[in-house]
Amino acid sequence: MRPSPLVAVAHGSRDPAGQRTVEALLDAVRERRPDLDVRAAYVQNASPDLRSALADARSSDGPGAVVVPLLLSRGYHVAVDIARAAGGSSDGRDAVVAPPLGPDGLLTEALADRLAEAGVPAGAPVVLAAAGSSDPDAVADVEEQARLLADLRRAPVVDAYATAGRPSVREALVDLLTLAAGPVAVAPYLLAPGHFATVVGAVGRGAAATWVAAPIGPHPALADLVLERYRSAADRSRAAVG
Repeated sequence: MRPSPLVAVAHGSRDPAGQRTVEALLDAVRERRPDLDVRAAYVQNASPDLRSALADARSSDGPGAVVVPLLLSRGYHVAVDIARAAGGSSDGRDAVVAPPLGPDGLLTEALADRLAEAGVPAGAPVVLAAAGSSDPDAVADVEEQARLLADLRRAPVVDAYATAGRPSVREALVDLLTLAAGPVAVAPYLLAPGHFATVVGAVGRGAAATWVAAPIGPHPALADLVLERYRSAADRSRAAVG
């Protein structure tokens, strides 16, 4: 029996670099699992949307798809937008939805590598800058990812937010600069270039961060994490049917 298609759904961006990053990540997933039908979808600002991608996957007359959110925390998009699009199939083959990517140790590895690539020395304090959400579950996920990164680097890591949520990136930087009395780095907790990455970078440089790392991008650990989420959800679906 053919494996379930993997439909990876990202937030989406008006910046073409965002979609290129998603496709580069999925190319790495395809290299690891050439037997899989791997498709991209987007919540907004890009196409195809998730309903369209799932309709195409279902038309292949194979097993139902597994949706892997390329999102770094829980929140409205996962709980509402993706859940609604994945359910209600007219042929009874509703998609199975995996948890979002974060928090996870593989993300910690990718974040640490991006910091190292930016020249951040071991022990330097870090502001982990997420897009932001009013959902307490999303905030809890970012806080946990900050803890994982702090444990790995053995250095302070403070979570911060570009939009909804406190502290803001600027507030966290000012506070950490005061406490550390030394240089501070910003690690964008973002998958790809786009609006939020631009905002985080501008705020970081404007608030005297010494280093601003790149977004996570198509890191090898992220490709492994996508497949880990896929396998877990596919196993859960088979167990439910069995």
